[in-house]
Amino acid sequence: MLVERAGDVIPYVVRVLQERRTGDEKVFVMPERCPVCGSQVFREEGEAAYRCIGISCPAKLKESLTFFASRGAMDIEGLGEKLVEQLVDRGLVQDVADLYSLTKEQLVGLERMADKSATNLLNALERSKSSTLTRCLTGLGIRHVGEATAKLLAEKDNPQADIVWGLAATSLMLLKNEGMLEPYAPAGVDKLDAKFVDQADPPAWTGMDAWAAVICFNTVEGERLGLPRPTSWQDLLDPVYQGQIVMPNPNSSGTGYLDVSSWLQLFGEDEGWAFMDQLHQNIATYTHSGSKPCTLAASGEAAIGISFEFRAARLKEEGAPIDIIVPEEGIGWDMEATAIVKGTDKLEAAKTLVDWSVSEKANQMYNEGYAVIAIPELAQPVKFFPENIQAKMIENDFDWAASNRERILSEWQQRYDSKSEPKS
Repeated sequence: MLVERAGDVIPYVVRVLQERRTGDEKVFVMPERCPVCGSQVFREEGEAAYRCIGISCPAKLKESLTFFASRGAMDIEGLGEKLVEQLVDRGLVQDVADLYSLTKEQLVGLERMADKSATNLLNALERSKSSTLTRCLTGLGIRHVGEATAKLLAEKDNPQADIVWGLAATSLMLLKNEGMLEPYAPAGVDKLDAKFVDQADPPAWTGMDAWAAVICFNTVEGERLGLPRPTSWQDLLDPVYQGQIVMPNPNSSGTGYLDVSSWLQLFGEDEGWAFMDQLHQNIATYTHSGSKPCTLAASGEAAIGISFEFRAARLKEEGAPIDIIVPEEGIGWDMEATAIVKGTDKLEAAKTLVDWSVSEKANQMYNEGYAVIAIPELAQPVKFFPENIQAKMIENDFDWAASNRERILSEWQQRYDSKSEPKS
C-alpha cells in the first residue's frame, strides 16, 4: 500500500497497490481472543475498535497506568511506559491503587531505578495525591468521559459558576442530563422562535443565535481544476474532489461536530459513517477551527471548505470568489444558548441576566455576529447570506447529539484523525 505522512506524523493509507500483489497474500482475520490474556475480544455495534474484555489483562493494565500518570491526567513525573511495564511484569502493581503502596526497596531493584530516581518517583506520587478530582476522573480512563466531562462531574456538587452564557446547545444538553441546570422561563421567552427554547417546562436553557453548515466553493479554483459545482453532501463523495476538501475536526470545533452529528441524523448511523468513510478519501485536512475551511477556500488554498454560513457571507462580501452552497439534503446547525447553573447562591441575579439575554436589545447585538437569531423578525439582512437557509435547517435532536457526543467523537477520532492538522 501507499502511505503518506498526515496529522501528527500518523501514516495515512492513500491507496492499495493491487498491482504488486503476488497471490500469496493472506486475508487478515480479527482474533476472537486477546493475544495477551486470552479473554474474548469484543466490538461494540457502531464502533470500529475491538477491545479485550479481560478485567485483569496485563496489556490493558499497562496502558491504563501510563494514561493515569500522563500530563493530561495525574501528571506523575517519572512514571513512563518502560517503568510501568516493569511494575506490571514483576507483579508489583495490579491496579492504580497499588502505585501508592510502592516502596523504595521495591523500586531500586528495577532497571534504571537508582536511589535518587526511586525517591523522585515516590515524591511525585505523593504530590499527585493533592491533584484535582477532575484530573483523577480523567486519569481513570472511564469510557466517554474526557477532560471536559470530568470537570463537569467534579464540579457537580460544588458549582463554580452562576450562569452559562453563549455555550453550544449540544454542550448545555450534557449539563442538563446531569441535572446541573436550574430550569427557568425568562421574561419574554414567548417571543423566541420555538427552536431556540428547550422543550422542558420550564425550559432548562434558551437560545441566543445560531450557525449552520454550508459548503464554500472557490469558483476560480474549481474552473482551474475542472471541478463541478457541488449541490449536495453526496456530491462531495465524487473522486474528482480527492484532496480538495477541508472541514473542521469535530473534537476541537463545534462546527465540525454539528456537521458530523447532522450527517448521522440525516442518513442514519450506518449510512452516516459510510458517508464519512467515503468523504474522508477526498479530505485534504481537518482543521481545528470552524471558520478556517471557508477561509482556506476563499484564499484558494483549498477548492472546497465545509464551514458555517455567516463567515462565508462575510468572506464573499470582502471579495472572495466563492459560492455559498446549501446542500439539498439539509444542513446541521447549532446555537449559542444560556442557562442558570443549579445550586448558585446568586439565583435572582442570574435570572435577571437570563431575562436580558432573550431581550430585543440582546438579539440585536447577537445579529452583529450571526444572521440567524432567536427573534427572527429582528434579524437584519446580511449581504450574500443564503436566502433559503432556515428552511434547510434540519430538525436537530440536541438531546441525542449531546447524549451521544463522547461516543461519536471517539469513533470519529479512531477513523479519521490521521488527517487532522497539527495543533499549534
